Amino acid sequence: MSDSENDSEISFSVKFLGRLEVVRPVGMEILMEAAEALQMEKKKKSKVHLFLSRSSIDILEHKTKFMLYSLHSLYSCTLSSVSFCAVHQFQPKLFGFMAKHPALDSHHCYVFQSSKFSHLLVSVIGDAFQASRSSDSVRGSRDLVVEALRHKNKVLQRENAELRKKLQEKGGMDNNEEETDHSDTEQPTSQVRFSSSSDTVALLRSF
Repeated sequence: MSDSENDSEISFSVKFLGRLEVVRPVGMEILMEAAEALQMEKKKKSKVHLFLSRSSIDILEHKTKFMLYSLHSLYSCTLSSVSFCAVHQFQPKLFGFMAKHPALDSHHCYVFQSSKFSHLLVSVIGDAFQASRSSDSVRGSRDLVVEALRHKNKVLQRENAELRKKLQEKGGMDNNEEETDHSDTEQPTSQVRFSSSSDTVALLRSF
């Protein structure tokens, strides 16, 4: 993850499985079906930057940071077009969001993979959506960047502490002792359902 030059923008390095047109713009089942379909294609996952500002979500190439193109549309979604965002219920490294096509009466599900930041990204997208609807959006967007960077630092610090602990235990333990692995610790599934009809409808979130 890296913060951009603009303090109201932020980008995350993730793997992009692809996007798929969906029949409904919300729902965990829809997200999981889209993820399954994209995984069955067995295409190589593209490394991308998921670029988030207070107005849009953009998918940029990992090396060149040029926006990825499909046959008909640019992979750029305004926050107002996003209707749902969640971490996969059974594969916590996978997450995605659904958004309305800018020109057509259709919705697509965009699916990504992140080993560390899937839950954080869903939360940040929800916070950005709220900030974009707020009259105090500039300050709110800056706050979400600070919180995201703060969370990243906590993740890295925890990983470093666990690594040091494992190294110490490995040096002081007999070969028949097993090391504790915290990598499969269960996390609550993150979901964000956005208001698609009125700015006054509250954002529904489940963490």
